Amino acid sequence: MNKVYPDAASALAGIVQDGQTIAVGGFGLCGIPEALIGALRDSGVTGLTAISNNAGVDGFGLGQLLTTRQIKKMIASYVGENKEFARQYLAGELELEFTPQGTLAEKLRAGGAGIPAFFTKTGVGTIVADGKELREFDGEQYVMERSLVADVALVKAYMADRAGNLVYRKTARNFNPNVAMAGKITIVEVEKLVEVGEIDPDQVHTPSIFVHRIVVNAHPEKRIEQRTVRTEA
Repeated sequence: MNKVYPDAASALAGIVQDGQTIAVGGFGLCGIPEALIGALRDSGVTGLTAISNNAGVDGFGLGQLLTTRQIKKMIASYVGENKEFARQYLAGELELEFTPQGTLAEKLRAGGAGIPAFFTKTGVGTIVADGKELREFDGEQYVMERSLVADVALVKAYMADRAGNLVYRKTARNFNPNVAMAGKITIVEVEKLVEVGEIDPDQVHTPSIFVHRIVVNAHPEKRIEQRTVRTEA
């Protein structure tokens, strides 16, 4: 089975459709699948529900899809540095399901593991728990959270072999392994592609069973969200 596609547009072809739920890896601008997001924008699909920690920044990352109004709902933990994200939400133009960051990660992981719901203490006594089932365990209150499964998952990894075994690099791993598990169809953007057997099995972060399509983007922009420099004393 050939999982490798020549470019991001062909990797999305025949997969993405209007009204889908799309999970996207990354944290801020770290570890985002830049080429796949650009191809998703160019595909013109609309009415998307996007699951991601945040929506990038204005004009980059998922922020591009907010500008083009292709996203109708965000499931996220952080508005971040995206002014258009905040503007659309406050103007009532964008649905937003705020989710605590750890809960969001577990929703994706559990969805990928086939677990439909779980109980957590996070959010008990706040608006996060409004309308949700509460249950007591060992004298403590917990709120039930439904897991997340996406129609399509867009993932960034550093390296893949042709079978789809993935290796992430440092903090760019962030949400990507959980997003990879949670997609009914998972499409991965990598910087380096190697032959099967070249990755030490002990170094595989996401096994190939979760990966359906791969595209190489050897030179991503990797824009810095908050550039901090030191001035001489």
